[in-house]
Amino acid sequence: QVQLVESGGGLVQAGGSLRLSCAASGRTFSNYAMGWFRQAPGKDREVVAAISWSGVVTYYADSVKGRFTISRDNAKNTVYLQMNSLKPEDTAVYYCAASQSRTASPARDVSRYEYWGQGTQVTVSS
Repeated sequence: QVQLVESGGGLVQAGGSLRLSCAASGRTFSNYAMGWFRQAPGKDREVVAAISWSGVVTYYADSVKGRFTISRDNAKNTVYLQMNSLKPEDTAVYYCAASQSRTASPARDVSRYEYWGQGTQVTVSS
């Protein structure tokens, strides 16, 4: 069992930045690939970024590529999402998730992630 707690969400103007953090507890954090997902009202949950268990391989959705950066600190059991140049369309509830997948590339599908945090709201005003 892995427990995940997100923090760092809030209200920001377009063009601004936020850094989300996700603290993990329970099983060995370094065994899990980690992902950030988001869900806007009326829309499906979608992957934003993911990082392999090793931290070597990352994945970004096209919509955030070049603006968002995912990273992990296994010593602190924490994964981060640095979000720059935020746009109103980035407004959503952001979730971190853990996957037991040990593939070289991190999983991108919601169904591949077994553990989820409670989510943190990010609102970008125009």
